[in-house]
Amino acid sequence: MLFYARNICSHLSPRTRRPGASIQFAASITSLKVAWRKDRKLDQAIENDKQWRLCARVVREVLNEPGQVIPLRYLEKRRERLRLRVGVTTFLAQNPGLFDTYMDRIRPKSNPVPFLRPSNWLRQFMEQENRIYIQNENLLVSKLCKLLMMAKDRVVSADKLLEVKREFGFPNDFLVNLVPKYPEYFRLVGSPGEGKSFLQLVSWNDDFGKSVIEQRAEEESRLTGIRIMPAFNWTLPPGFCIKQEMREWIRDWMELAYISPYTDVSHLEQASREMEKRTVGVFHELLSLSLYKRIPIPILGKFGEEYRFSNAFPNLFTRHPGIFYVSLKAGIKTAMLREAYKADELIDRDPLLEIKDKFLELLAEGHKKKYEQLRLQREMIREDMNFIAARSAIVDDHGDD
Repeated sequence: MLFYARNICSHLSPRTRRPGASIQFAASITSLKVAWRKDRKLDQAIENDKQWRLCARVVREVLNEPGQVIPLRYLEKRRERLRLRVGVTTFLAQNPGLFDTYMDRIRPKSNPVPFLRPSNWLRQFMEQENRIYIQNENLLVSKLCKLLMMAKDRVVSADKLLEVKREFGFPNDFLVNLVPKYPEYFRLVGSPGEGKSFLQLVSWNDDFGKSVIEQRAEEESRLTGIRIMPAFNWTLPPGFCIKQEMREWIRDWMELAYISPYTDVSHLEQASREMEKRTVGVFHELLSLSLYKRIPIPILGKFGEEYRFSNAFPNLFTRHPGIFYVSLKAGIKTAMLREAYKADELIDRDPLLEIKDKFLELLAEGHKKKYEQLRLQREMIREDMNFIAARSAIVDDHGDD
């Protein structure tokens, strides 16, 4: 069931609105609630990534070690933090091709123990990953500029940006290697890791100062020749119903003019309906900039000061179920952009997702090699059994003679 599409307001004329609607609209936003409802298809989108994310987590753990090697037993001790449900040896057997195992000493006179190091395949993937980052450098710069342009005073904590680098697709070393290459855009104040480091926007770029929603409206206007006003897509899955009071509130809220997340809103009161409109726009833009059009809510909460979120900001996602979905998968509340998915698949894929594709190819190649080895082993066993059977037959023939 489609509910309140982009032109929702055109279905409401002043004559059809019930008396007292404007009074209801002025009611406290926080008093309006929508019951959470599970969306199995969007939950499945997160479930689909579960295994490869686990593999990527283990890979990062090894690559962050000195020399990019680690004793197997040290990794075993970190299973709980890595959320590994099986032993490391079992994990390696289930995901061949990631690491090579070799024997070495932890200390000069200690006995040799198994160590792990990146396989040649994994090193090839790391080279491909670096190439993809280089090819998409302009995209990375625009994303980083946009994150700063939406922020209060155009400044964001560098340490917080490091915490969300994977959400937006930034490379590990972006503050060291990418930021210094663009002094016309960025100024790094302080040293990351000390808690008092900030990334500041140096100059404003109008090309970056348009949200996804504004760009979409401009494109529709160009194609149709009719001026299209920026507006949110509001779509609910089949069978999802909300109460009449909330429907009317949403209808009125949708009639408010869109407020760009790049607009200065320092004059707006935090509890105003206009601020809610702007905050929804910020979350929509942040999710649009993210790799998977979804971000864990606790991570978004770290940026409350920079983006002027209220303490009750998580309620906003359930209050606008036609725009967002909150998944509870893996025990973490994750905000998802509903319009970005068709069933459990992303509609428009971020170019940086090529890195994920290459990693999946690495995993598939490892499994292919494993199955080929198993096939050869089975053939050797079959040949040995045939040979033994043939020898037995010869012995039996001689015995008969």
